[in-house]
Formats: sequence, structure tokens, C-alpha cells
Amino acid sequence: MELLLLLASILAGIAAPAPAVELKAETAAAYDQYLHATEARMEDDVRTDHFFAIDAIPEPRRRAIYSQLQRGEIFIEPLRMREDNESLHVPSGMVHHWAGIIFIPHATISDTLAVLEAYDNQDTYKPLIRHSKLIERNGEDSRIFLQFFNTSGTTVVENAELDATDTRIGTTRYQIACRSTRIAEVEKPDTPDEHELPVGHDRGYMWRLDTYWRLEEKDGGVYLQNESVALTRTVPILLAWFLNPLVKSIPRNAIASLLISTRRGVLKSAQPPKESLLRDAFAISG
Repeated sequence: MELLLLLASILAGIAAPAPAVELKAETAAAYDQYLHATEARMEDDVRTDHFFAIDAIPEPRRRAIYSQLQRGEIFIEPLRMREDNESLHVPSGMVHHWAGIIFIPHATISDTLAVLEAYDNQDTYKPLIRHSKLIERNGEDSRIFLQFFNTSGTTVVENAELDATDTRIGTTRYQIACRSTRIAEVEKPDTPDEHELPVGHDRGYMWRLDTYWRLEEKDGGVYLQNESVALTRTVPILLAWFLNPLVKSIPRNAIASLLISTRRGVLKSAQPPKESLLRDAFAISG
């Protein structure tokens, strides 16, 4: 979730105030096709026992990555869906698709879910998630509200509603799929004139956001993966030479921050041995 907000802050800081743009029907339809292909691949990953993004990497590199995770490091990579060996194109929009994985020592799936699903008390990711609320829960399905906030050059506030579905996979694996159903940019936040812009008729900082958390309990802790797919406006052509490298590097740093914040929250609530806290502090400083 921090991923798109940090991207938005870069666009806002360089091109503020950004002109309003419209989410076109063909853009939304192409994104939906991209997301459908992504979720189909994720189902195949479970069937082929490629639960995490790193599980399809050949040995011995895969084993080396797992060892790095156990030492407190983070693995992050950009992803891109393809059909018939061709990248799926989304006209008049940019898809940001990344996956990152981290290891939380001494944790359980229950410990981790307690942090990820604290929708009515979500302090772990402040200030970027300023408000959160569980709207309703029905069995494994939840509807949640999140308000994203960031200021860098200009203030960006987004109100988002998402449907979250929990799925237990076997006895040691778990998935939370969060799919946005409504995202509205807030104009003039924290003023008497605060109001939402029409959905899809705004500055295009975040039109869609779909995130998938995967957890596996093994090796004395929990492996936690976040795969995020998001849709924003395109980068203006005149700024593409400058912004494209930032678009590639900022999501990597943002998803690392998101995973580390989650690990910190889990370790804090679980009160692990002192050496695991030191390992977390080392990873953050590094």
C-alpha cells in the first residue's frame, strides 16, 4: 500500500499540481485483464508448489535466497504478466507489479495475521495509512476502508475501499487477497472544503490497487510475501527520461519499507528473543 503512495509523491513533487485525467474504459478493461491473468498464474503457483515468487527460481540460487531471508535480508523483484510471450499492454495507464518476501523469526501465522488484519487499529503503517476501518466481516470475507496520506511537494490523500478474502492453504500456508472496489482522491484535505473528486476523474495517482499477502510457517518463523498490482496514470512524455528510472527504483524501496514495518510490528507484539530484534534493527539500518 505504501508502494503507490510513494510513487504518487514523486509525481506530485515534480509535476505539481498535476492536471486532472480520466480513467478511460479501455484502460480499466485492460487492467482487469492483466489482473485476471495474474490471479490465474497465482492459482497455478499453488498447484505447482511455487507458493512464493522465489520458488520458481532454479537451484542453487533459490536455496541461497532462502538463506539470505533467514539472515534478515529482503528479496524484491518486479513482475510482468505475459500472454503468448507478449506483455499485456494497458493503454493510457501504467501497471506497477512487484513482489517482495521477508522472514519473521520466532513468529506464527496467527502472530502475523494479528498485525496485518488489525483494520480498526492500524498503527503499524502510519502515517501513510492515516485511517483504517473494518466495514464488515462475513466469515473469510471482509470489507475495509483505508485512507492513504502522503505529502511530498503536494499532499496526496486517497480514500479506498477494498474487499479482502482470507484463504487457508493446507496447514501451514495462508493468503489474504485485497482487491480495491473504490478509490477516490480527496481534494483540499483537512479543510472545511474537503471533498472527494469523482472516481476516475482525478490526478491519476492511484486508480486501482490489488495486493496479495502470502504466509508460510516453517524454519522456525513465517515467510511473508506481498505481491502488489496497481494502476496509475502514465508518465508525461517530456518527463519520461527522468521519471522512468524513479518509477523502477521507488517501488522497490517502498515495498521493503512495508515488509519491514510488518515484521517490526509482529516482533513487537510477539516479544521475541532479543537477538531477533537486533537482527531486525540491522536489516532496517542496512
